[in-house]
Amino acid sequence: MKIMKKKLLSFFLICLFWGCSESSTTAIQETTEIDLNKVYKWNMVTTWPKNYPGLGRAAENLSKYVDEMSNGRLKIKVYGAGEMVPAMEVFDAVSRGAAQLGHGASYYWTGKLKSSQFFTAVPFGLTAQEINSWIHWGGGQELWEEAYAPFNLIPFAGGNTGVQMAGWFKKEINSLDDLKGLKMRIPGLAGEIFSRAGAETVLLPGSDIFLALQQGVIDAAEWVGPFNDLTFGFHQVADYYYYPGWHEGGSTLEIIINKEAYSSLPDDLKAIVKYAARAVNQEMLDEYTANNNRALTELVEVHGVELRKLPDDVLIELRRISEEVMEEFIKDDEMATKIYNSYLAFKQDVIQYHEISEKAFIEMRDLEE
Repeated sequence: MKIMKKKLLSFFLICLFWGCSESSTTAIQETTEIDLNKVYKWNMVTTWPKNYPGLGRAAENLSKYVDEMSNGRLKIKVYGAGEMVPAMEVFDAVSRGAAQLGHGASYYWTGKLKSSQFFTAVPFGLTAQEINSWIHWGGGQELWEEAYAPFNLIPFAGGNTGVQMAGWFKKEINSLDDLKGLKMRIPGLAGEIFSRAGAETVLLPGSDIFLALQQGVIDAAEWVGPFNDLTFGFHQVADYYYYPGWHEGGSTLEIIINKEAYSSLPDDLKAIVKYAARAVNQEMLDEYTANNNRALTELVEVHGVELRKLPDDVLIELRRISEEVMEEFIKDDEMATKIYNSYLAFKQDVIQYHEISEKAFIEMRDLEE
């Protein structure tokens, strides 16, 4: 009887082993069946001029990296602003699937989605290093995806310019009174803050700024920083270049992907897109860091630009107004409130350490003997 039981138990275990092996093999085959010959062709629309230094090249680099890493299985054709859709229609085009990808700045869409503001820049907010940390390690990415989900979009950080300049002005800014009546191109919350300080603000794509300054439609404009501003030639139509960029301490650009398009990709191509975006995000910051001072030197020493710091009383008043604007901005918007609370908590936490690390190091480095 015992011998019979042992034989039956052995037979049962053998059957179980072969059954598990077969199902495991089938599962592995199912998950690894990828058609390596299938080529996906995507279109990417952007808010920048084609191949524009820094901002525009990020999209081209994403296309290049994805093509290389996928061995040509995912091809991305990049369109500059206005080539396929106008600059300010990128969000809608990708949302409805007219294009699979988009590249721009999330605060361009605050009219559609208030919380999009926080993923580009907040006045007197996070630096590039800090906002990257919040997005990738502080819960920002998850909140970003939650905010964009109703629009059929998946967002990724797609570049960072670092601290920007305060902007180009046709006249000197010596006090708060000099802001009153000033017509300035400045987007996002910063535009609202400037308006409350007495200025009149205008939202224009970058390609329209030069002509608007030249023709006197506007008296001042912020764009990015020396690297980009030199290429647009703003020094030809405005004499004064002000810093610091109180409104954009670490301006993050975004890559947005149509959710259905992304879901249609096999897992390896999804990963390639995700990590190519991560590479582009860091690479842009490196590019600006390497080129900004060279461009600033040329602007000042070759073109005679007057480099000025905004007066402290102006900065203090802008910060006071910004606190009021932020409170009103998130009021009655659950998603915006949720994201801002996360952003603010991260800012308060990271500032504490940066007081004795980044800030202390820079101050120490600048000490005179």
